[in-house]
Amino acid sequence: MKSYSFLLRRAVIPGFLAVSPVLFSCSETTEYVSVSGYAQGGTYVVKLDMAPAAGLTPYDVKAGIDSVLAAIDNSVSGYNDASLLSRFNSGESVFPDSIFINIYDKSYEYYEMTGGAVDVAAAPLFDIWGFGFTTDSLPPAEKVARTVRSCGMRRLKPRMVPGPDGMVSPGSLLADPSDMPLPELNYNAVAQGYSCDLVAEYLASLGIEDMLIDVGGEIFCKGVNPGGNPWTVGVDKPVDGNNVPGADLHGIILLGPEPCGVVTSGNYRKFYVKDGKKYAHTIDTRTGYPVSHSLLSATVIAEDAALADALATYCMVVGKEDAEEFISSTPGIEGYLIYSEGDSLKTWASDGVTFR
Repeated sequence: MKSYSFLLRRAVIPGFLAVSPVLFSCSETTEYVSVSGYAQGGTYVVKLDMAPAAGLTPYDVKAGIDSVLAAIDNSVSGYNDASLLSRFNSGESVFPDSIFINIYDKSYEYYEMTGGAVDVAAAPLFDIWGFGFTTDSLPPAEKVARTVRSCGMRRLKPRMVPGPDGMVSPGSLLADPSDMPLPELNYNAVAQGYSCDLVAEYLASLGIEDMLIDVGGEIFCKGVNPGGNPWTVGVDKPVDGNNVPGADLHGIILLGPEPCGVVTSGNYRKFYVKDGKKYAHTIDTRTGYPVSHSLLSATVIAEDAALADALATYCMVVGKEDAEEFISSTPGIEGYLIYSEGDSLKTWASDGVTFR
């Protein structure tokens, strides 16, 4: 089996500059490549067997991946001021694309599945605690209570349906009109997992069966790796200061050949300390306050990455005991939890998790 590498040219999609190596490993029946680039404030890496994509080059596939990620950014990025989401959150009516509608509908399903613990309409709560798009922190109790009352998917309709003019407005999503602030959405809990799924759909449309897609650390995989073995995914040790993914691992999980998403959520990278107390970025949107429990990270394996993303967040909201019960009792869901017990790190894994 021969292998070689070369450098990609600049991607032609605006905002996605990449000069990343593409690595080939070829045999009579496989042609694995790895393409990478920038997306959603971070990077992506996609490993795949090109052999079934007859007539296409890695450049063609990378251009397609970049187009998918650009479409997601233009639709539901909260960091892109020109996106449909940013315009919608500012009170503007928009012509929703399929991404804008689909991610909302999925998110409402996750909201109901988790008893309101995963709530993409609670963006103002993250803002007042300094984990959203503002730098506020330590809000007074009355501000927290007021914000909880005014936001959340409980105020919204379970499906996004455009009006006769094809547009959707913030007010049209309200289940019951009121004089409270209009809804504001934030898809941070599902967007990168959802991005993995859409890239996977694109690759599947090319006939590709063996793939691993990593967008900002959220992963979708299917099939086998270049050696014909399961894909491997490392789980970072959830300790403060471990800010480089993959630098200090606590376990390596084997995945495939069945398609699945795998996402880890934790509180050891996004937090701040004030007056000697640690405030983590995971907020229980039902109470309005950052969580405080022994669960340090939750890795969830599900049928797709968007669901794994949402449920990893759910586990971090509810804590170790409830997360363990949920994973154990929910068909098709597997999980690996790392929690603190005194000064030690302890782990729990469901029966379907396989380690290397």
